[in-house]
Amino acid sequence: MSLHIGDTAPDFTADTTQGPISFHDFIGDSWVFFFSHPADFTPVCTTEMGRTSKLAQQFAARNVKPIGLSTDTVDEHIKWIADVNDTQQTDLQFPIVADKELKVAKLYDMIHPNQSNTAAVRSVFIIDPNKKVRLTMTYPMNVGRNFDEILRVIDALQMADKYNVAAPADWRPGDKVIIPLSLQGEDAVKAFPQGWDAPRPYLRLTTVK
Repeated sequence: MSLHIGDTAPDFTADTTQGPISFHDFIGDSWVFFFSHPADFTPVCTTEMGRTSKLAQQFAARNVKPIGLSTDTVDEHIKWIADVNDTQQTDLQFPIVADKELKVAKLYDMIHPNQSNTAAVRSVFIIDPNKKVRLTMTYPMNVGRNFDEILRVIDALQMADKYNVAAPADWRPGDKVIIPLSLQGEDAVKAFPQGWDAPRPYLRLTTVK
């Protein structure tokens, strides 16, 4: 199954390091950063788990719940978390899904046969409180994720939802944003009374707080 932006994230039940979950219940009214790993006790994955843990306050400030997945068991996950905490100097608190039978990995198209028939590639899904997939990214097994970009795109999605705007290339909080082409004339003036710069009629840049 290939998931597209705007699809409802498939629900599932699974065991995790924090007990059984139903995924949609876990999401609740939060955003979710759902990310997969090829295997426990692997070097790149260990650094990614540590980085996610160290960003716990950053995710919480954005109403985002991280949840990992690896095609190993809960017991293996728990032993691995001890390694993550020790080597990355952190205290990992988010759940990790156990998916030994590859049910969730296949449901979310995390198994890419040209990489491995049993290990998940580094998939990223940003899911909103309506259970909609808002972003997907797939990294190869030998390249770790860019967590600055993951936080940036969450900020951009939440900002775009709040103000009905679009984020330009390399947008960061505080930068100018783009007024969508669907807003024209008086509707645009009412929505953005602060005005805008328009280097082209189709490119209108404004600021939001």
